[in-house]
Amino acid sequence: MADESGFFITLEGIEGAGKSTVLPFLAEQIEALGYTVERSREPGGGPLGEALRAIFLNSDLQLDAEEELLLLYAGRRNHLRGRILPALAAGRVLLCDRYEDSTIAYQGGGRGVALERIEELSRWAGITRQPDLTFWLDIDPQMAAERIRDRRPDRMERENIDFFRRAQAAFARRATEVPERFCRIDASQPLPQVQEQLRQALLARIPVRSLRDE
Repeated sequence: MADESGFFITLEGIEGAGKSTVLPFLAEQIEALGYTVERSREPGGGPLGEALRAIFLNSDLQLDAEEELLLLYAGRRNHLRGRILPALAAGRVLLCDRYEDSTIAYQGGGRGVALERIEELSRWAGITRQPDLTFWLDIDPQMAAERIRDRRPDRMERENIDFFRRAQAAFARRATEVPERFCRIDASQPLPQVQEQLRQALLARIPVRSLRDE
């Protein structure tokens, strides 16, 4: 389940699920188990990814699904080579806000791109490493929309509720396709309950690192 003694953990979910809110808590819990945590995000994960993120989320730009995919995979390849693999090889935990599952949910489920096309591009880009553990923050899209209604929306947050329903359904399918790494968290609960679910799930899946493991 690991490269050297590191772990690759991702947080997934639609806009408003609470990923940004719980990520610092999750990092603290992982550190309490004895690991060094490196946080990252997609789009993002480095200078190239962050530059592409600004383009990807720019509300003034009209991108089609193929253009979105090309931007995502250019950034993901660079992220994987420059951040993810080195962190895992050094024995750290790479904790990432979004990764491949978001592409399958948003561009596949939301935009309607065939999964085979996404998989083909992923292979071509050399995305050889998948997460060891994925926390999926599951929430009804209507409730999620209520949570973010006061934000200044970026390009993805401006999508309609039907888009997010399709994306949510795609996440649910992924949970059944790769149950060995997907962990569903009921994100509709109050924050303390969500945090406790995350803590218990983490303890069940990631071993405590002792001093002799260093």
